Amino acid sequence: MKGGTELEPTIHEINSNKIIFKKKSLLTIIKKNSASYIMLAPYTILFVIFIVIPVLSAVVLSFTYFNMLQVPKFIGFQNYIRLFIDDDIFLIAVRNTLIFAVITGPVGYILSFVFAWFINEFRPKIRAILTLIFYAPSLAGNVYFIWLYIFSGDSYGFINGRLMSIGLLKDPIKWLTDPKYNFTVVVIVMLWLSMGAGFLAFVAGLQSINKDLYEAAAIDGLRNRWQELYYITLPQMVPQLLFGAVMSISAAFAVGAQSQALTGFPSTDYSTHTILLHMLDYGTIRFEMGYASAIAVILFAIMLISWQVVNNLLKKISND
Repeated sequence: MKGGTELEPTIHEINSNKIIFKKKSLLTIIKKNSASYIMLAPYTILFVIFIVIPVLSAVVLSFTYFNMLQVPKFIGFQNYIRLFIDDDIFLIAVRNTLIFAVITGPVGYILSFVFAWFINEFRPKIRAILTLIFYAPSLAGNVYFIWLYIFSGDSYGFINGRLMSIGLLKDPIKWLTDPKYNFTVVVIVMLWLSMGAGFLAFVAGLQSINKDLYEAAAIDGLRNRWQELYYITLPQMVPQLLFGAVMSISAAFAVGAQSQALTGFPSTDYSTHTILLHMLDYGTIRFEMGYASAIAVILFAIMLISWQVVNNLLKKISND
């Protein structure tokens, strides 16, 4: 017992010294890299204000009933139970969103990389022109009046007019209001708009690859472009591939404005209704902010899971 009592102060002193040492080392690191922390401060502050705080607020509000007129009332998991059991429209929105994401996300992602890889072989001036041509739809494609004219449901629409003039159609097709066609129309428009920031990242990433690696690979036995792509190009472009995947997933799951502009809100039989539109319905029209927050949390969780899956897949082709 006596020996134990003599050891206790010694252990306490050691632990205290460790804590003091850690505090000093942390302060030393902060002082040493103070310039870096100052440079990061504006972005960190904006990130916390506009990203972290809204996300945490949505999570908290998702467990409440909040109509923006009264104080939020805690109701537990009732919003989530209502979503998956009582709200049939939400299940339709989930199905449509997942189909949109599965089709437009991977296809748009692959097309962006393929076109970037294709134009990378041209001279700088031609490459710049082609980059502008491929990127232009993401800039001008949001002028939905053009798409409304192309897919107009009367005989004056571009597609209907051409098909009727050559005798393939007798009556115009309601491209934007008929559930048989409007979903496909939205998918086409989304693919057309897919050449966005991810495409530019791929173009920049391909330009940054060391050309000497291809010569060394040829000496080691690589004989065709496909082997160069898999063993040299893709491992060197993991950061750009990850950025493009994040942008592609975000755009795929955030489908809403496109279908709303083209097929109306709500669309016929909710045929193009998405999770984002369902959230806007309850948040900006019905003012059920607690329920809308629960929808937002579900969408956020789906996107996080998708990002993690893609990240794990990209790690497999990385040399790290």
